[in-house]
Amino acid sequence: MSKDAKYFVEQLGMCPHPEGGWYKESYRCAEQIGAAHLPGRFAGTRTFSTAIYFLLTKGQFSAFHRIKSDEMWHFYDGQTLHIYVIDENGKPEVIHLGRQVEKGEVYQAVVKAGCWFASCPAPESDFSLVGCTVAPGFDFDDFEMANRTQLLQQFPQHTDIITRLTLP
Repeated sequence: MSKDAKYFVEQLGMCPHPEGGWYKESYRCAEQIGAAHLPGRFAGTRTFSTAIYFLLTKGQFSAFHRIKSDEMWHFYDGQTLHIYVIDENGKPEVIHLGRQVEKGEVYQAVVKAGCWFASCPAPESDFSLVGCTVAPGFDFDDFEMANRTQLLQQFPQHTDIITRLTLP
């Protein structure tokens, strides 16, 4: 029996994510790192690590945003997910997360702290179920949703993808 997106949303108890798609926090370390031991970009204490399940269906996208920690992505089920990354110098990268290794897809990839990134299922994909692990752990104080106008001013060479994967 083939499992669809609805199956995973229900079975994993997923909720709508503010940047698009569905998510469920699956892990939040109980141990903390004090602010004095973190880089200056962090405004306070953070948990060691966090993890979520994340799911996007055909037509959905995770809008461009950035966080202050590295984020490791893991492929679990469904079909290919494209992760669009723009680093601080404007260099673009498209990561193909999936199971077709022979076609250049990867099971895991890292988006470095401070990079703008967005994701969406590949055109032929019905859904993508992935995981995201963040260290130091995710905190909404470390999250910045892209402003389309500002991102276009900063990176006009990426107009098409920024326009397609930002919220109006």
